[in-house]
Order: sequence, then C-alpha cells, then structure tokens
Amino acid sequence: MASLLLAGGCARPDPEQALRDRIAAMQEAARERSASGVLAGIDDDFSGPHGLDREGLGRLVRLQFMQHGSVGVRLGPLDVEMFEERARVRFTAVLTGGSGRFVPDTGRIYNVETAWRRDGNDWRLIIAQWD
Repeated sequence: MASLLLAGGCARPDPEQALRDRIAAMQEAARERSASGVLAGIDDDFSGPHGLDREGLGRLVRLQFMQHGSVGVRLGPLDVEMFEERARVRFTAVLTGGSGRFVPDTGRIYNVETAWRRDGNDWRLIIAQWD
C-alpha cells in the first residue's frame, strides 16, 4: 500500500500542466527580479519581435530590472493549444514597474502569443510576439 502511495506522489504532471508550471515559474522569477530565472525557460534558438534573440531578451529583462525598483507581471487566462511536442499559448500580460510605493510608475498591457517546444517534461519558449 505504501508503495502505491509513493508511486502516485512521484507522478509527473501532464504536459499541459508542466507548461503552465514553467510559465508560472518565469512569472515568479520576473517578480523576484531574477533575470536568470526568467531566461531559464527561454530556448537558445528563441526568436522574438524585430529579430530579438535570447541574448537580446536577456539584456531587455536586465534593463527593466535596473530601471524599476519593482516589477509586476500579471497574466490573463492562458489559452493553451497542445501539439504533441509543441504548444502555442496566448494571453494578455500587464507589466508594471516603479518604486513599489503606492502605484506603479509605468504600466502597459500586451497581447502575447508564444510557441513552446517540449524536451522530456521541460518546456522551452522558442517564439514570442507581443503588441
């Protein structure tokens, strides 16, 4: 009986839940101002708007952290489409930055569309577009 309980406790999350967990971890890393945590989910072959690559995204993230005393990231509901080893996720994102006192100094809403690639149970962001 104990082995059944242990086996159940070690089950891997289904692929969609693992993807949602990855996105949540990246969101939390942004709140914690951890560029390496954000980039942990970004594939080496990442492609973003206007030719943005993984290295450029890293610079952009670090610049935002340097410019703002606090960074807020709120995501709207995730619209997830699964395609075996790939996935597409669409959502809105509200990004805020400021001193962290009463209200943020800056804020903007983005419509985001992303593509992800699965490697085992790990998901990596390969494409992101936002407006």
